[in-house]
Amino acid sequence: MKLLFVTLGCAKNTVDSERMLYLLTRAGYQTTADPAEAEIAVVNTCAFLESARQEAIDQILELALLKIEGKLHTLVVAGCMAQLIQGEITEQMPEVDGVVGCGRTEEIVEQVEAAVAKRSPLAVGNLDAAVVVGDRVLSESPFTAYLKISEGCDNRCAYCLIPSIRGPFRSAPIDALVQQAASLAENGVRELIVVSQDTTRYGRDLYGKPHLCELLRRLCGIDALRWIRLHYLHPDGIDDDLIALVASCDKIVKYLDIPIQHADGGILAAMNRSPAPLDALFTRLRQRIDGLVLRTTVMVGFPGETQEAFARLYQFLERHKVERAGVFVYSREEGTAAAEMPNQVEAETALKRQEALQLLQAEVQDGWNQTRFGTTMTVLCEGFDRLTDHYYGRSYADSPDVDGKVFFTSEKRVAAGDFVEIAIESALDGDLLGVHLP
Repeated sequence: MKLLFVTLGCAKNTVDSERMLYLLTRAGYQTTADPAEAEIAVVNTCAFLESARQEAIDQILELALLKIEGKLHTLVVAGCMAQLIQGEITEQMPEVDGVVGCGRTEEIVEQVEAAVAKRSPLAVGNLDAAVVVGDRVLSESPFTAYLKISEGCDNRCAYCLIPSIRGPFRSAPIDALVQQAASLAENGVRELIVVSQDTTRYGRDLYGKPHLCELLRRLCGIDALRWIRLHYLHPDGIDDDLIALVASCDKIVKYLDIPIQHADGGILAAMNRSPAPLDALFTRLRQRIDGLVLRTTVMVGFPGETQEAFARLYQFLERHKVERAGVFVYSREEGTAAAEMPNQVEAETALKRQEALQLLQAEVQDGWNQTRFGTTMTVLCEGFDRLTDHYYGRSYADSPDVDGKVFFTSEKRVAAGDFVEIAIESALDGDLLGVHLP
């Protein structure tokens, strides 16, 4: 039977989808990207925010129309929203034939078969289960892949539903991760992006203390890998050993994704996040890692955020010139501690603060781009854009989907997946422009 697989949400969801795709294709299902051809559709959902849940519902309802029209036989909802609201999905959307939560994705074949047979399966739970590291079908790029090193979270941030959706923090064994990374490299992956909910915590549950550096050293020993990129580093876990390793290992790109959420001590405490000495950390990182590009995510409009607290966040980003920053408006999520807090911030105020930070970040990014003019950067080519008549790709400073691109011309053919040297000449709308050096 022909299968349509839709993935929503974060990179960690992408890894889950790729694992489910492998299990389903091994069981004989044929994949298609065309909803009109599909007999079965699986939607791997996100539930982190209300907006993400609404996106998932819209996607499910769109596929439900195909069922009503007789073009689709079976519709299965998997992932975070399936885990969070469970039986409500089939109650509110009777076109859904099966619900598979986060703890049951290894059973996706059995659950799809049950859904095809119209047994209305509801498979959720098992949120304490060990992390499975298994074969995957890469769905986004043949030369860039995510390596999910753990599952769940223990931090209990006041705004976040992840612990109740994904369960407690569980690390995958080092040997299994290294084996998967080596397999990905053997099959053409050149850039490995390490992800988890709390990457710096990796290994504490299995080995009694964090083992991220040990994992990274072993990943750096895989010859075919060219770039290793680190995402979602909790600031509390960044120590001198990790900084020294990033600074000294050529394969670890000088790009760190460190979600800080805020820079005001009172707001961080209300978020149930440690008010870590962020100024000292970011200064130390700049001093010890040459050419470092920082990415972060921050939240505006959290309950109790005064104008003074917002000003401290603004000044922090202005002072440290964080090159990449995602700015999000706080979303009041039922079931979180923050939802019950007093002094909720007006939506209009939060949106104005978001706009102010986005304008600041545009200035910071433009300033950084200008420092690239006249330099040469290594770029991972991702393809050719016929509209602009340019090749395009990413430098070490750009992570997939969240950052910019480098567009370039070349006198000779460049294949997707090639690393090329580009002389940077200018910038346009946040992207860099250059010429391939012969």
